[in-house]
Amino acid sequence: MPLVPAAELTATARRVFAAAGSAEAEAEIVADHLVEANLKGHDSHGVGMIPSYLRNLGGGKAVVNQPGRAVSDSGSILVYDGERGWGQIVARNATQLGIERARSAGVAVVALRNAHHIGRVGTYGEMCAAAGLVSLHFVNITDQRPAVAPWRGGDARFGTNPLCIALPGPAPDRPIIADMATSRIAMGKVRVARNKGEQIAPGTLLDDQGKPTTDPQVMYRRPRGALLTFGEHKGYALAFICEMLAGAVTGSGTMRPERQDAESVTNGMLMIVIDPTRLVDRAWMMDEIAAMAAYITASPPSRSGEPVLIPGDPERANRAQRLRDGVPIDEETWREIAVAARGLNVLIEAPNKSA
Repeated sequence: MPLVPAAELTATARRVFAAAGSAEAEAEIVADHLVEANLKGHDSHGVGMIPSYLRNLGGGKAVVNQPGRAVSDSGSILVYDGERGWGQIVARNATQLGIERARSAGVAVVALRNAHHIGRVGTYGEMCAAAGLVSLHFVNITDQRPAVAPWRGGDARFGTNPLCIALPGPAPDRPIIADMATSRIAMGKVRVARNKGEQIAPGTLLDDQGKPTTDPQVMYRRPRGALLTFGEHKGYALAFICEMLAGAVTGSGTMRPERQDAESVTNGMLMIVIDPTRLVDRAWMMDEIAAMAAYITASPPSRSGEPVLIPGDPERANRAQRLRDGVPIDEETWREIAVAARGLNVLIEAPNKSA
C-alpha cells in the first residue's frame, strides 16, 4: 500500500480545497483536519472523504467560506447555525465560542445545527482539553441513508452517532480523549475495507435481509445493509441518546424518513464545556488525574507487549509512527481522490513509496 508523507498529503488536500473555492485559511483548516485524522489512525475520517465532500459541494449541499453564526445567545447557552459551511470550519468556530463562554461563565452549552460533516469529533475535544476544560460532545447524522440498526432490529434506522468526552490528562501533551462511534465501527471504516478489498469482522454487519455478513459491499447497495452498535443494548442506548441530544435538543433534526437519502451529510452536535476550576482546585485535580492514570496503566499487561493505555494514547502512537513512515492510502482511495481533483483541474501524481 502506498505511504504518503504527511506534508505531501496536506499540501495536496489544501490545493484541492483551494481549487474548490475555499479561501487559503479555510483550505488549510479543512485539509489539516482530514490529514490529522489519517495521522491518528482514523482513516475513515481522513482524506478519503474528499470525493464525497466535493460531490456535496457540487450539489449545493455544502458551502465554501461559510463560518456559520450564533443565532441564539443567552450567555452560557448558544445555538450555532453552520449554514452548510464545511463542518471542520463551523464546528471549530462553535467550539472556540464554547471555550470562551466556559472560561467566563464556568460552563457553556452549545447546540450546533445545519453543519456539513464535522469530521473527527475528537478534534473538538482536544481543543477543549488543551484549554484546560472538560467537554462532552454528542453527534448525530441526517441527510443520508441510515447506516446502523437498533438493538433487536434488522435494518438501519440511524447513523453512527459518535460521542466524545475529553479532559486534561496526566501530562500537557497527553489529554484524555474518548472519541468513538456508537456503531461497532465507523461507516468510513467500511468504505476503507471496501476500497482495500477486505472483509469486515464478524458480528459487525447485517445484509439487506437482516442476516449477519462480513461483506462491506452490503452498505453500498439498495436495499442497504446495516452496521450493529457496539456493546449490544448498551451501545444502542448511547446511539439513541446521541440521536435525541444532537438531533432533537439542538434543533438540527433527527434521522426521520424525510431526512434520509439526500446523499449528503448533516451533523448536529450538542457540546457541553465545563471549567473544572469552578468545581475543584486545579492543582489537586491534576494530581488526581496523574496519580490515577499511573495506577491504571501500571496494571500488568494481559498480553505481552500490549501495555494498558489511557484514552487518546493509541491516536498519539499512530501519529508518531505515521509522521515518521508516511500515511497509508490504498490505491482505490487515492484513485477516487485523483478523479475528484481532476474535476477541479488539480492533477495529483500517484505516490511512489510503498509499504
